[in-house]
Amino acid sequence: MIEITAEIRALIDKAAAGVELAGDEYIDPADGLIHCKKCGGQRQTVVPCFGKSGYFMPRCICQCQREAEEQRKAAEERKRRMERIKRRKAQGLQDRYLYDYTFANDNGQNPLMDKARAYVENWKEAYRNNTGLLLFGDVGTGKSFFAGCIANALLDRDVPVLMTNFPTILNRLTGMFSEDRADFIASFDEYDLLIIDDLGVERSTEYAMEQMFFVIDSRYRSRRPMIITTNLTWPTPVSMTVFWNGVRRFSLTGRISGKKMPVLPDRQQKTL
Repeated sequence: MIEITAEIRALIDKAAAGVELAGDEYIDPADGLIHCKKCGGQRQTVVPCFGKSGYFMPRCICQCQREAEEQRKAAEERKRRMERIKRRKAQGLQDRYLYDYTFANDNGQNPLMDKARAYVENWKEAYRNNTGLLLFGDVGTGKSFFAGCIANALLDRDVPVLMTNFPTILNRLTGMFSEDRADFIASFDEYDLLIIDDLGVERSTEYAMEQMFFVIDSRYRSRRPMIITTNLTWPTPVSMTVFWNGVRRFSLTGRISGKKMPVLPDRQQKTL
C-alpha cells in the first residue's frame, strides 16, 4: 500500500462521506479507510490512477473474507468430489451388493486382507507399474469380497474403477454390431482399474471365449492394471492356459501374467 499523504487523506475523507458500510465494517480514523470489525483488516485500499494523476480507492477483501472464500471453495470442491465419487460408484459397481464389500465390513478373520489394504495404500505405484492381481480358489473363499474392498476403497479416493463380470459383459455385447462391440470393449480402458469377477462362470461357447480374449487383450494393450477372480483350476499358478470341459481353448499367459499379476496360490485359498 502506498504512503498516505495529506493530499491522499483529503481524497479518502471526501470519498468516505458518501460510502455505504456493511454491518461488519467501519472506517478506521487512523487511515480513513474501510476496515473489518471482525479481523480489523482493510477492505479498501488506495491505488494511483494509471496514465493520469490522482488516486482511486477500490474495495479489497480482508483476511477473514479471504478465509471464508477459501472455505467456500473447499466446501464446493468436497461437494463436487462426493458427487463425482457417487457417479463413479454407480458406474463402477454395477451390482448393488458390491457396495457392502468394504474394509469396514471385514470381520478380521482373513489375514490376507492386509494384502488388499496394501494394494490400495500402494495404488499409485501399482498403477504406474501396471500391477494387477489374480485371485483363485473354491467358491465361498472370499475372492469377490477381497476385490470389492479394493474397488470401494479406490472409488472413495476418486479413482475410476469398474468391477464387472463376463456374463454382464456378454449380455451388453449381445445384438451389437462389430464396430459397437469394439467401442464398448475399448470403453473399459477409461477406468484406471478393471476388475473381472468370477472369470469362467460364463457359458463356454466359442463366442464367449472370443469376447473374453478381446476384453483381456484390450486391457493388456492399454497398460492399465486388472484384477481377476476365478473359480477355475489352473494347471499351475503361473500357467494361464484356459480349459473348458478338459479342452484347451487359448492361452492368456502373455495377457495376464505379462501384466505383473501376483497369484494367490491354492494353499492359501481356504483363507482367502
